[in-house]
Amino acid sequence: MSEQDAAPEKLWGGRFNAPTDALVEAFTASIDFDRRLFREDIAGSIAHARMLARQRIITQPDCDAIVAGLEAIRADIEAGRFVFRPEREDIHLNIEAALAERIGEAAGRLHTARSRNDQVATDLRLFARAACDEATARLRALRRALLDLADREAETVISGYTHLQRAQPVLLAHHLLAYEAMFARDSERFEQVRQRTNRLPLGAGALAGVTYPIDREWVAQELGFDSVIPNSLDAVSDRDFVVEIHAASALAMAHLSRLSEEVVLWSTAEFGLIQLPDAFATGSSIMPQKKNPDVAEIVRGKSARAIGNLVQSLTLLKGLPLSYNRDLQEDKEPLFDTVDTLLSSLAVTAAMLPALHFGAERGRVMAVGQFALATDVADYLAKRGVPFREAHAAVGALVAKCERDGRRLEELTLDEYRAAHPAFEADVLAIDLDAALRARSATGGTAPEAVAHERASARARLDAEAAS
Repeated sequence: MSEQDAAPEKLWGGRFNAPTDALVEAFTASIDFDRRLFREDIAGSIAHARMLARQRIITQPDCDAIVAGLEAIRADIEAGRFVFRPEREDIHLNIEAALAERIGEAAGRLHTARSRNDQVATDLRLFARAACDEATARLRALRRALLDLADREAETVISGYTHLQRAQPVLLAHHLLAYEAMFARDSERFEQVRQRTNRLPLGAGALAGVTYPIDREWVAQELGFDSVIPNSLDAVSDRDFVVEIHAASALAMAHLSRLSEEVVLWSTAEFGLIQLPDAFATGSSIMPQKKNPDVAEIVRGKSARAIGNLVQSLTLLKGLPLSYNRDLQEDKEPLFDTVDTLLSSLAVTAAMLPALHFGAERGRVMAVGQFALATDVADYLAKRGVPFREAHAAVGALVAKCERDGRRLEELTLDEYRAAHPAFEADVLAIDLDAALRARSATGGTAPEAVAHERASARARLDAEAAS
């Protein structure tokens, strides 16, 4: 085969007289990863073909042949019968060339009034929209798992921490609901990203629009887009929505990482707060006694991928002039990786939570350790008119005394309390764990009734979201 015979194999090869160098062909091909967009590509092409026929830009018989051919190609890909050819570069050219082989001349009319630039932008938005929907669904499943666990452990008490030092007692349900609140905001973010993603670029052409009497609004409605992107340059070169998905995913993964870190800590002998279920732990190849929190550790580690992909997407865009540049081929693999990472991490975490077994007695012991009720004792004085800083100093002296004597605050006598400050009365001896919890009854506090209200409100909010 001569060079002139070889070059037209490319669908864009009419301009060229020599074949592409093999190194360039391998370097620029994206079919190994963008084949994942075949459903989106075919859906966009079918809508485009039907619009062309409606506008009498192509004939109805040609449209019917194109649609039937594309549907057959989709079925072959789904069944694993389709052969992807690297020399055809990407998913768009693989499908278009295969369509030409199946239906002949009519296939060549499909690309009327569009470019690969607006085509790939449409494919990517369709993928991103579906990813937002799935992320929202899995976030809701995780939130429901947290709420179910909070209901199950409604009476379990643990130590709350600041600086990873025991601070004040809290209900475990209150702690879990803090994560539910984080993931609720993540759900909101994906819903908002979806709104900005769901705009149609198809019809923008390569960059300047097209010269045919197309109906972009009809295509938008056919594909479920809320509107069209009004500026053709923006339509083909915008990847803001990709960055936003990375950002929302990175933040959700950071929240998952924090929750995973809690599971890792709580499962240690030093904390002893939970027993890892066998189904969500692994062992050691050398130490028979080990049960490792590998699921939580891997989720924690995978957060780095999402964060790194966010940085990659921002760096990719920062130097690109308008409009489309081939650099944008690099937007897909990180996006696919981020979406896969997030969805799998959400699913495995939601499955792991119900299997965790908490030690309620250990939780109560930890909750009052390290003088965790000292703030309540200081508040006792403040409520009796003692300036809080004075109260703080008095109770701090009592803590220091207990540390010297190897005792707990609950073991002090009334005389010892009075020696620290004369405002102490006999009822200071009634301060205990349950009293400390009940006292924090203001909205957002850890009192049992406040947490019960918080649980009910969170579940009602989640149910309303799911129903909408």
